[in-house]
Amino acid sequence: MRNTFADTFYEAGKHDRRLAVVVADISPAGSIAKFREDFPDRFINTGVAEQVMIGLAAGMAQRGMRPFAYTIATFTLFRPYEMIRDDLCYQNLPVTVVGIGGGVTYSTLGATHHAQEDIALACGLPNMAVIAPCDPLEAKAATLWCTTQTRGPVYLRLAKAGEPVLTETAAEPWEFGKLRTLQRGRDVAIIAYGPIMKMAMEVARNLEASGKSVSVFSCHTVKPLDRPGIEAALRDHAQVVVIEETAPNGALGMQVKAIAWEIRAGCRLDTFALDDAFHHVYGSHDELLAVHGLSASAILAGIA
Repeated sequence: MRNTFADTFYEAGKHDRRLAVVVADISPAGSIAKFREDFPDRFINTGVAEQVMIGLAAGMAQRGMRPFAYTIATFTLFRPYEMIRDDLCYQNLPVTVVGIGGGVTYSTLGATHHAQEDIALACGLPNMAVIAPCDPLEAKAATLWCTTQTRGPVYLRLAKAGEPVLTETAAEPWEFGKLRTLQRGRDVAIIAYGPIMKMAMEVARNLEASGKSVSVFSCHTVKPLDRPGIEAALRDHAQVVVIEETAPNGALGMQVKAIAWEIRAGCRLDTFALDDAFHHVYGSHDELLAVHGLSASAILAGIA
């Protein structure tokens, strides 16, 4: 997904001189490195100075450029949070803040590199849109949208571990702000976003093997949330399952529960997210997810 973003941004940058990248102490790889080589006047590395990264991006946007602030999610969002709030959101500037490795993707680097709270923090900012594509194809569509949008700041949450293509045969195209149907069913609806969609698809296959008809939705735009789409999913299925790789407070599951209550939905609703805790364990991405209760087997047991 990270490489798809870099490739897409590089190709867009060939045709739009307003596109620029500001990074903070991260070694550019792939097409981002090529972007630096081919367009050195549009690539800035601020070093360990994330607040400066955001301030520079804000100033560039005010001069008519389309800057992307790019680094590991914890450092692109947590360290300069005040500057994102005041310099980007308050001014409503079209700057894309790219967070690489949301959730516990950087598993072996420890809690300093785990962005467990990023969705809630980004969604809490006025004017901020939040996009979390589930596969390389959605990452490409989201990146292209970000290169041309003028509505305001965006937090673009990307994975980096060679995610598989999941949406090639999706029932609907990617559209900003719209819940996307990947497959249609009648009994159970699974709503997810980001790379944990791979696990959601595994859960769907297991449910189908047991005789259930399953819908799968990509909620790639977490903010602004497609409330009509969520309401339809709640009304049209006997059971709705939300799966996400983020802390539970302020997450999508909490919002879906609120909507379900407000419309008096009659379906069963199960939500799965990271624990509201720092688990002091070491392991792979899948191993950390399992410690947080996020595995296909644990989810299937929870919704049985």
